[in-house]
Amino acid sequence: MPRNQICPTNDFVEFKKQAIEQSISSRFEEMAARHPERIAIKSANRAYTYSRLNQEANRIARGILKQQGVGGEQIALIMANSLMVAAFLGVLKAGKSYVPIDPSYPTDIATSMLEDSEAKLLISDKRNFLRAQEIAPRHCRVVDLDSLDIDVSTENLGASQTPNAIAYVVYTSGSTGRPKGVVQNHRNVLHCVMRYTNAMHISTEDRLTLLHSCGFSAARIDIYSALLNGATLLPFDFDEVGHARLSDWMSREEITIYHYIPTAFRNFVGNMLGKTEFPKLRLIVLGSEPLYKRDVELYKAHFSSDCILVNRMGTSEAGNTHFYFMNAETPIQGTTIPVGYPVEDNETLLLNEARELVDAGEVGEIAIKSLYLSQGYWKNSRLTKSAFLCNSDEEGKRIYLTGDMGQIRADGSLVHLGRKDFQVKLKGHWVNIPAVENALLECDTVEKAVVHARADRSGGQRLVAYVVPTARARPTASELRLALSNSLPEYMVPSNFVILEDLPLTATGKVNRLALPNPGTERPDLTVPFAPPVTTIERELERIWSSVLEIDHVGVHDPFLELGGDSLCATQIISRILVKFRAEVSVRCLLFEAPTIAKIAAVIGNCKSNESWAGEVQKP
Repeated sequence: MPRNQICPTNDFVEFKKQAIEQSISSRFEEMAARHPERIAIKSANRAYTYSRLNQEANRIARGILKQQGVGGEQIALIMANSLMVAAFLGVLKAGKSYVPIDPSYPTDIATSMLEDSEAKLLISDKRNFLRAQEIAPRHCRVVDLDSLDIDVSTENLGASQTPNAIAYVVYTSGSTGRPKGVVQNHRNVLHCVMRYTNAMHISTEDRLTLLHSCGFSAARIDIYSALLNGATLLPFDFDEVGHARLSDWMSREEITIYHYIPTAFRNFVGNMLGKTEFPKLRLIVLGSEPLYKRDVELYKAHFSSDCILVNRMGTSEAGNTHFYFMNAETPIQGTTIPVGYPVEDNETLLLNEARELVDAGEVGEIAIKSLYLSQGYWKNSRLTKSAFLCNSDEEGKRIYLTGDMGQIRADGSLVHLGRKDFQVKLKGHWVNIPAVENALLECDTVEKAVVHARADRSGGQRLVAYVVPTARARPTASELRLALSNSLPEYMVPSNFVILEDLPLTATGKVNRLALPNPGTERPDLTVPFAPPVTTIERELERIWSSVLEIDHVGVHDPFLELGGDSLCATQIISRILVKFRAEVSVRCLLFEAPTIAKIAAVIGNCKSNESWAGEVQKP
């Protein structure tokens, strides 16, 4: 279908460029005045019209301003999504900026975020009040949302922040190190909403999901794209309701725009009972993770031809950067879906290590040039300077280095190749880990997969694949290795395959790589049944193989490659065979001609240089 274009809805009104030159609260007050009786936000146990939500935000704002000893500009918030939205608006109306904290964060990480933000006030709801007290540092006072003065006026405050004022500081989860606070001003948020609104043709008739936690940057897309356009926002509480009921809820609430991540989308489709109908669903927007051909096939199989699938790329620092629109007729080339084309006012650059533009068709780090980038990282000038580059060619524009790798296709669309951190060098070759994960997902017996590079005892690295099987069959390591060997070079085939009931997830729904279990030293599940060593030579070889391959027990008929062996391991085993048996065995022999302990034992027994061992092969 055409670039970044969908059929306009009847009530769509373009979000004008001049509308970004104001505050978020001013734009919301305009919507509240225009649509006072429309439902602004609806959760399982409450619903706010635009008028009532505006009054509640005003009450919160005045309550904040009446708090004694609240210095600084940052107000921290920890509460349920449905309440957090009103609190966001209240903080902004009070002329402050907010710091959202997800309740699921580990205590030390949540506390470090509060300390770093210098927030003097942490506002909580009753459900999270004890949690708030647990994470709050000494300088931060905890206040229950309901305890804010209920007798204050609910009229608009009349004050408005400038477009340059900080709207929020949102922290990363800290899964890869110390959390960093991304700073965004009102203009940038409104610009992000403008791009999303105009690309998706959001109107007052739309009903948008809020599935991301408000503690994460992705939630702002849904919150403000709904509330700054007169649409309805519908938070879904996974903790209270459960994932299995999402499809029924979406059908009942007549959701028009579903926005989440590919991993959760696969779960969503997998939990659909029978043929669930979504009569009003017109957009499925997926982002934050690679999207694969299989995901598009799921979309085509389960949703109406009137529903459009959008692959979105965005970052906390740059907002939405790319969209790729697909319908039921869109041809899919290859297995990885492009993230598409740059949004309005953005330019995409691909840079090499020297920060020079790469040639057409080459892989490089994705960089975004724009006027509307984050101001940087809160209280971290060093990190800000390393990620945001000044651009001398165009005044005001800067360049943000995303840390993601990409490639521009012939049609001008961008293919996202994963994090720069996920490009690892193994056996002298650079391996793109998402490419291995994608190959696994092409296997019929694999429902979910993630690949992780782990250090081994020799100081090198090996690939470990974590696989969640489909309900149809539980694949063996032998079957998975054979399937991958047909599409990947040997050095990209994982050494270990770990079968899991499900993948561990972070609070955002992404795979928590730090929580992936160590593959251990158990023998993998092979097609070949286990057969213990019998002869002296076999027992000695089993000790060598177990030590090199880091496996507790090796069967005499276990194929070397299916145990995770490679040419480097083969060299180590051959060296030990030479020392132990004074027998010379070639790498080719071990890899292809005699790839099991039983066959290598026979080779050693036939070596003339080991006549003292001859005959031992056949003895019990």
